[in-house]
Amino acid sequence: MSAGKFDPDDVPRPAVAIRIDAQNRNSRQAHEQKRKGQLILALHGSVTCEVEKGLWIVPPRCGLWIPCGAPHSVSISSDGTVVLVFTEPGLVNLPTAGCTLKVSNLLRELVQRLAELPPLYSTEGPAARLVQVLLDELSQAATKQLHLPISANARLRRIMDGLLKNPADRSTMAEWAKRVAMSERTLARLIFTETGMTFGRWRQQFHVLTALQRLAAGKSVQAVSQDLGYESVSAFITMFKKALGQSPARYLAKRDEMLTRE
Repeated sequence: MSAGKFDPDDVPRPAVAIRIDAQNRNSRQAHEQKRKGQLILALHGSVTCEVEKGLWIVPPRCGLWIPCGAPHSVSISSDGTVVLVFTEPGLVNLPTAGCTLKVSNLLRELVQRLAELPPLYSTEGPAARLVQVLLDELSQAATKQLHLPISANARLRRIMDGLLKNPADRSTMAEWAKRVAMSERTLARLIFTETGMTFGRWRQQFHVLTALQRLAAGKSVQAVSQDLGYESVSAFITMFKKALGQSPARYLAKRDEMLTRE
């Protein structure tokens, strides 16, 4: 089913799915809150979601789980295609907080097939069986905490928005402090209080998430290194290995091996 003027909370089915194509324009859903749980599956392009004081940058082949009732907003890049799956409360055994999910080949195909069905599909027969398998697969999906803590503080939002617009910005904390009219010490204390991280660790986490998204979309290590403002590819690889324990090439190869086995 394609996106339209309908409220998935009003659809009396265990699960319903919508496919959204950005169609060469950036798409943003304002903060909303749904009674049903929601899976955001990125098929192509860039998907960024803000939920529960966290920013998730969803790479292709991964999904984001938004629990029932959680306020959130979603941004899709101009080349993006996503499928949103809404499930009735209590039908899937997933965390009560937002998290990234590893999406198997089977789950991805089931989600796309559900998006092709009418919202009021038959509650008996092939469609009903497909939905039950989908819910079973979703309940068993492995979770990962690939997100960036964020804050409602206006000054920290300004820094976050600046990094989203220009991930290559290598400004120091002292330079950011000047821009937001604070002392460096006060900004450092504010960032730690609001995110639980130092500025350096927080920006590194942002770079890791951005790198994962762009690498998964097919960009080269060299191109991603330049996108993030690193002086050399080796410096970028060192950062990536420090954060995730392996090189970008090994990380993606291992992920692809696991998907191929499914």
